[in-house]
Amino acid sequence: MISAFLNAFRSPDLRKKILFTLMILVIFRLGASIPTPNVNISAIQQCAADATTGDAAGAYAMINLFSGGALLHLSVFALGIMPYITASIILQLLTVVIPHLENLKKEGSTGQETITKYTRWVTVVLAVLQATSFTMLAVSGQLYSTCTQSVVYDTGIFSIVVMILTMTAGTSLIMWLGELITDRGIGNGMSILIFTQIAARFPSSMWAIRTAHPGNQGWLLMIIVVAVGLLVMAGVVFVEQAQRRIPVQYAKRMVGNRLMGGSSTYIPLKVNQAGVIPVIFASSILYLPSLYLIFRPTGKASEWIAANLAGTGDSLVYNVIYLLLIIFFTYFYVAITFDPVEISDNMRKYGGFIPGVRAGKPTEDYLAYVLSRLTAPGSLYLAVISLIPTLAIIWINADQNFPFGGTSLLIMVGVGLDTMKQVESQLHQHNYEGFLR
Repeated sequence: MISAFLNAFRSPDLRKKILFTLMILVIFRLGASIPTPNVNISAIQQCAADATTGDAAGAYAMINLFSGGALLHLSVFALGIMPYITASIILQLLTVVIPHLENLKKEGSTGQETITKYTRWVTVVLAVLQATSFTMLAVSGQLYSTCTQSVVYDTGIFSIVVMILTMTAGTSLIMWLGELITDRGIGNGMSILIFTQIAARFPSSMWAIRTAHPGNQGWLLMIIVVAVGLLVMAGVVFVEQAQRRIPVQYAKRMVGNRLMGGSSTYIPLKVNQAGVIPVIFASSILYLPSLYLIFRPTGKASEWIAANLAGTGDSLVYNVIYLLLIIFFTYFYVAITFDPVEISDNMRKYGGFIPGVRAGKPTEDYLAYVLSRLTAPGSLYLAVISLIPTLAIIWINADQNFPFGGTSLLIMVGVGLDTMKQVESQLHQHNYEGFLR
């Protein structure tokens, strides 16, 4: 890996792309540190610190994860990349439901450009809604349930509109920065920005583990956490790379005066076909009761939510529901993204078949059977990875900001693998060795 990085910097084109990506990331982190106009910096810093360490820390954990702490401080990039992620998921789900979007997806690059435009507009709409919600919560004093200080200077309509427009413009700028990385840098821009937001929390989270225990015990515990985290990360890399390859043979056919076909290939089915999407869905669903608790802190329903679905996350009810939601969303997402009928029709159209399996309905049934057999261990794998923060809370008395959480670990490993693959492919282009030396 070290030699790959050295070779990457030796190549002028690749060096420019890496430095350009790093420059965009610096701008991105700078925007996450600049507060929105009308924000009382000292008050919001105190309120954010109380929110992430108090009893309501669970309600702010997912918010803190995808914004790198920027949302809790109401910075210019407070909304982070979350509106774009939500818009992308919405468009992906609507592609299965709306025939127009399904036809655009089949058109290739031209249709994908149109879907990307739709995603941008949906992102802006979601950014306006989210910016309005969080701004009004900040103005009314409900953004931090445990803080009584005023986090804004002025509650007038003009100041509120400026805050909303600033956050919305920040989200639009993040979209542009992500596309710049994709076009002129290394890796997928949006994924790199998500990676940066999650990685920005690591130093403070690791130091919190150190300071939570006195003397040398804190240092020893921090070293153990890093070692275990690296081992778990190695296991995640192994599973993420694992796949089932279904062989496909293409029959020979006459095209004009030429005999075409006769090649063999395979359909790669990953063990974790759904990626990190089921964990994000399940986490988002379970944070809705915590948000309800912020708005209505009293009542029988609020008491039950506080006892079972909020707080430190070591509740049995919370974890059982969490695991069931992850398994459900894994099957659901795989079902809408992988269509055995469409793949079987495409294979039959181009003369392809699976050895030992008849074309048509038997091929569909075989693909569905293999996919269900792979989805079962994949869903259990995601469920086990998502339990890591809970085990850390129980064993080492960690908080919700534990750095090696399930969602953050899966995202970081996935983005790291994809980026390294792109760097490696470009290195092969620059350092290709032919047959003659």
